[in-house]
Amino acid sequence: MSGGYVRLPGGSVVVALTLPSPGGDDGKVRVLVHSANRARALTRLRNLGLRAVYLRGNAHPPTLDEITAVLHHPDGLLWRAAPQTTSELWHPIRALLRPVRPA
Repeated sequence: MSGGYVRLPGGSVVVALTLPSPGGDDGKVRVLVHSANRARALTRLRNLGLRAVYLRGNAHPPTLDEITAVLHHPDGLLWRAAPQTTSELWHPIRALLRPVRPA
């Protein structure tokens, strides 16, 4: 798990984490969280069921494009596949954590 954060001029932070996909496949997802501070950002993810989420260091902070995307989203929680190989758009976190219904 890698990630990082950026403190914004208003005092809030944007945290970016690369996590294993909760879908069970071997893929990874890049998750962005906008919050008042780092601890609250990680708490938001843990409250959604991503229990083993930690931010150690600042090796992969969010890019300017990622910051812009999460600031313009009403929930302040986005994800997309990582590494990005196509022009995939950002998805709301609900789409990642939605339970799969059998056909």
